[in-house]
Amino acid sequence: MNESSRKIFLTLFYSGLSKKAPGTAGSLLALILGMFIINFFNLTTLFLLSILITVVAVKEINIYERMVGTHDNSEIVIDELAGMWIAMSIAGVTSDGYLIATLAFVFFRIFDIWKPSIIGRIDKNIDGGMGVMGDDIVAGVFAGLSAALVNHLIVTFI
Repeated sequence: MNESSRKIFLTLFYSGLSKKAPGTAGSLLALILGMFIINFFNLTTLFLLSILITVVAVKEINIYERMVGTHDNSEIVIDELAGMWIAMSIAGVTSDGYLIATLAFVFFRIFDIWKPSIIGRIDKNIDGGMGVMGDDIVAGVFAGLSAALVNHLIVTFI
């Protein structure tokens, strides 16, 4: 990957260059792209794409971090895409499931910003691409489970 395409990939089409809340901007774009994929394919495709993107991103982040000399630069938001897509996959988002998609987005942002428990430890203790991607992958798992649970409670009791 050349430097220009690496920048487009890691910043998720430059959404990571947003002056305010680049992680939220990247997560929102990931949600929109994820809904598009679910509409034309299925959750398995979305989940498998998140794994593929994670593998590629780890390598590309390692290269980028050596180039710029910083770890987990805020403009890198490809990790938000992988985390959001995992959250959406686990939550069971469907093409018309706007409530559960919104729940996945909200919970993902909460876990990604707050970084409780193992998410924070991954963020602080693992260097390179694995650290950048790892905390968001785990945040995506927690967000997907939380969204599925809250959606189930809403459907059951409301």
